[in-house]
Amino acid sequence: MDGVPLVPGVPAAGGAAFEASPSVPGTPVPGVAAPGAPPALPGVVGGPVLDGVPLVPGVPAAGGAAFEASPSVPGTPVPGVAAPGAPPALPDVPGGPVFDGVPPVPGKPAVGAVDSETPPLTSGALGAPDPGIPVPAAEVPADPWRRYDPWAAAPLGAGPLQQTGGAVLSVEQRRRRRRRGLVGGALLLALVSGAVGGGVGVHLERSGGVGAVQLPQAPAEPGGRDADSVAGIAARALPSVVTLHVSGSEEAGTGTGFVLDTRGHILTNSHVVEPAGSGGEISVVFNGGQTAKAEVVGKDSGYDLAVVRVTGVRGLRPLPLGNSDNVRVGDPVVAIGAPFDLEGTVTSGIISAKERPITAGGESGDASDVSYVDALQTDAPINPGNSGGPLLDTRGQVIGINSAIRSAADGTDSDGGQSGSIGLGFAIPVNQGKRVAEELINTGRATHPVIGVTLDMDYSGDGARVGTDDSGGSAPVTAGGPGDRAGIRPGDVITAVDGRRVHSGEELIVKTRAHRPGDRLELTVERDGKERTLSLVLGSSDSG
Repeated sequence: MDGVPLVPGVPAAGGAAFEASPSVPGTPVPGVAAPGAPPALPGVVGGPVLDGVPLVPGVPAAGGAAFEASPSVPGTPVPGVAAPGAPPALPDVPGGPVFDGVPPVPGKPAVGAVDSETPPLTSGALGAPDPGIPVPAAEVPADPWRRYDPWAAAPLGAGPLQQTGGAVLSVEQRRRRRRRGLVGGALLLALVSGAVGGGVGVHLERSGGVGAVQLPQAPAEPGGRDADSVAGIAARALPSVVTLHVSGSEEAGTGTGFVLDTRGHILTNSHVVEPAGSGGEISVVFNGGQTAKAEVVGKDSGYDLAVVRVTGVRGLRPLPLGNSDNVRVGDPVVAIGAPFDLEGTVTSGIISAKERPITAGGESGDASDVSYVDALQTDAPINPGNSGGPLLDTRGQVIGINSAIRSAADGTDSDGGQSGSIGLGFAIPVNQGKRVAEELINTGRATHPVIGVTLDMDYSGDGARVGTDDSGGSAPVTAGGPGDRAGIRPGDVITAVDGRRVHSGEELIVKTRAHRPGDRLELTVERDGKERTLSLVLGSSDSG
């Protein structure tokens, strides 16, 4: 101290005795000044020194002048006032020491292990009321005096440190580093974006898109339709329409029919069931897929109508019958059938004409299978397999039974052939079909209205000519028949029925078959170059 070695047990200048202690590097010893540190004033840690002699308030310094602490002198400690930046002093110990930033509590040990060789801090040192409590040497800072020396450099740990222990960058350095990082990140992002964009472009070019293609579509709508629309009519009628598969010993065919009543009667064409003969088989397939066997109740080739019956089938829904006399040209219609065995096929069109005289059949050679129909003409597509199916009006009522088509190659035929539709279809008016169906169900046979004359089918003039006495060996006018009673004579030419012109014998038969037995007709007859009008009541004959 001031060049004087400290001797253990001998008071040094300033009055503190030095006690020997094991030398621990960096560990201060009470009463011993740290190397390079100024002497401390009694009771004032790190007090001022004059010429190496500590200045003590109230004691004359070397040279005779007493030193008085004054707050106006920078760095001069004032009793009871903590130095700037110093930690809070313990009670009764101004500017007391701090261990690792935690001031010791008088009478209690500091945090850490107790060093048995370190002299305990007593009430004389810290002013603690409980002397003799040891303070761990490991917890004492390496240089507690320099920590609070206002002229010393900032001790280690006084400023913020990074995790690596390196010095903290300045604000400007951090700003520059952030700018460099942003620029580098932007460049990296641009490079990555370019690479990804190129890859996506190549993929789109090769595959045509990313993921599955999703096309726009209208949302679902309610399933109901207007009652008078084609869909509404078809929805109501289809459960009552059936497909007939007919097989016999020599041939087979497919046709259509519809339910007449809940007893299982089904109306169809005579030429549909003809292949079954007397020992064939008829299978009826309903719209829901149910199948049943059927038997023929009755048929009439002259009207081309037949009735079959199924048994053991429940829930049958008859189709309502309309009135064909109410039909007008241009009325919309719907046809349902199984063209080319495509069951449940729905087509639509209009009524193209009424009272079309057509004949169909005649394949037997004796004309016994020829049908004469005063038909409804429609452009609703009808093809082979539609035969016997219903022609419906906008109310869903049956107004006709589809029976024949005009083909481009074969003329007028029943649609049992393989010719396709050219928009010329023909249906039996339902009024005629109803009458014939009732007779077939009730008696098994149908009656035909007759005039009671034989016609000359080879006549090429306009109208239907009655045969002559020498034309066939039989009387051209049946004695006592309707024609005889009306005054018809052999050779007369009938030119009109109820004021409507007829141009051939077939047309006269068609017009006659359109009526019931007992109906009265007005016939226009030419005889000897003169026209006259005759009134005739139709007779009846059973079909065989």
